[in-house]
Amino acid sequence: MSGTGPVEAGEGTLEQEPPPYAARPRGRLGRYYRRHRGAVHAAVAALLVLAGGGHLYASRPQKPPPDPAPYPSQAVEVLYLDPVTGPGGRVTGDFSFAVLLSVRSGPPVTVTRVTQPYAGLSAASTPAAPFQTKSHSARKIIVTLRVTECEKAPRNPGLPFLDVTLRNTRAIQDHSFILGERYARDLSQALRVACGNDSR
Repeated sequence: MSGTGPVEAGEGTLEQEPPPYAARPRGRLGRYYRRHRGAVHAAVAALLVLAGGGHLYASRPQKPPPDPAPYPSQAVEVLYLDPVTGPGGRVTGDFSFAVLLSVRSGPPVTVTRVTQPYAGLSAASTPAAPFQTKSHSARKIIVTLRVTECEKAPRNPGLPFLDVTLRNTRAIQDHSFILGERYARDLSQALRVACGNDSR
């Protein structure tokens, strides 16, 4: 040999570099993965599909919730019909009159109490409370007012009303229904008959 230069290593003396993607040593989990690679990939894919489907299901457009039932006082209408006379057309000391109670919408409404605001009068209804009226239907009710004390009964009620306690699936409410001028006139006449024309 002649010349100078670096000494080259002999054959088989170079340190060999591992290939770029050499398999790394694996433990028990690695061996399991190698044996069941297809099943693991299928399970991961199934989990991804389930997660994506769950997200789509949770974010789907929702139907708006149904409107709540109306309050009973918003669904009920009470109309004054006519005075009701006793048997044979006799006028008694009581004043009975007919009203029409209508349930315009929502669930059935139960009338739990019928009364009036004057201390000198008592009230009763036929049918007796409690009674129920179905939605989109009407029911005729006879209300009887009895004078208990003439001194406390009104002489000339201006806009008398009927107090009714109503109940449906949403609420229980006390509501006052103004029955109009005809009712005020008929009630005044009945009170004059029951208590006379005295001014006590």
